[in-house]
Amino acid sequence: MSNLKTLLITGVSSGFGRALAQEALSREYRVIGTVRNATAKAEFEQLHAHNAFAVELDVTHFAAIDAVIADVEQQIGPVDVLVNNAGYGHEGVMEESSLEEMRQQFDVNVFGAVAMTKALLPYMRQRRSGHIINITSMGGFITMPGISYYCGSKFALEGISETLSKELAPFNIHVTAIAPGSFRTDWAGRSMVRSARSIADYDALFDPIRQAREEKSGKQLGDPAKAARAMLEIIEHSNPPAHLLLGSDALGLVRQKLAAYNAEIDAWEALTRSTDG
Repeated sequence: MSNLKTLLITGVSSGFGRALAQEALSREYRVIGTVRNATAKAEFEQLHAHNAFAVELDVTHFAAIDAVIADVEQQIGPVDVLVNNAGYGHEGVMEESSLEEMRQQFDVNVFGAVAMTKALLPYMRQRRSGHIINITSMGGFITMPGISYYCGSKFALEGISETLSKELAPFNIHVTAIAPGSFRTDWAGRSMVRSARSIADYDALFDPIRQAREEKSGKQLGDPAKAARAMLEIIEHSNPPAHLLLGSDALGLVRQKLAAYNAEIDAWEALTRSTDG
C-alpha cells in the first residue's frame, strides 16, 4: 500500500479527471475514481494493479452518495483529498435555453459537488485533516455571451468553495477552487450540451461565438497533463491557496475583469456611499 495520499476524483473517464488520475497513479498515489458504468470501472482499474479503484456513481444521484462514501471509507480507506471534477458545459443564449437545461447544469456542476463534499466532510472533520478541491473555471470569474448557465454554476461553486474554506479552517481541512482556462479537453466538444437556436435577433452576436468555439475545440493552449501536475503541486503543499487559476489565458482575462470591476467601483463610489445612514 502506498504511503502517499488517497485521492477521490469524480469523473475520471476523460478530461482533467483522467489526466489527474493518471499523473497521481504514476506517483504511486491511491486513486478512487467515479465512473458511470461497469465497463468504465474495469477500464479505470486496469490503469494500476494496486492503486486504482473505481466506483460506479452518478453525482446527481444524491440519495446514493452517502452510502458510496461510507463504503469507500470502510472498504478502501480514508480519503485525504476529494477532487470534485465531474461537470460539463452548457452553451446557449439564455432566452433560448430551457429552465430544465439550467437545472441539469446546476445539478451536475454545483449540487453534485456539494453532495460529494457533504458526504465526505464528517470523516475529514473527525480526522482533523483533508483537502477539498473544486474544479471551477475562469468562467467562474469572467463571462461571455452564450454560456450564462455554465458561468452561473461556476460562480456559485467559487462562492461555495471560498465560504467553505473559512468554515473548515479550524479543522485543518483546506479548500481550493481551481479555475482552468481553455484546455484541450472535451469540454467544447462531445461533452458540451448545446441548445438549439430559435431567435434570429441573436444570430449576429452568438453564431460567430459558437462557430469559433467549435473550431477551437482540441486546439486550445492548455495541456491537461500540465494541469494535472499543477494540481498535484497544490495537493502536496502544506498551505494550498483558496483559489488557483490555470493557464495564461485565464490569468490575463481574470486580471482584465478585476481591473474593469475596480474601475467601475471607483466611478460609482459616490453613489455607493450615498446610501449610508
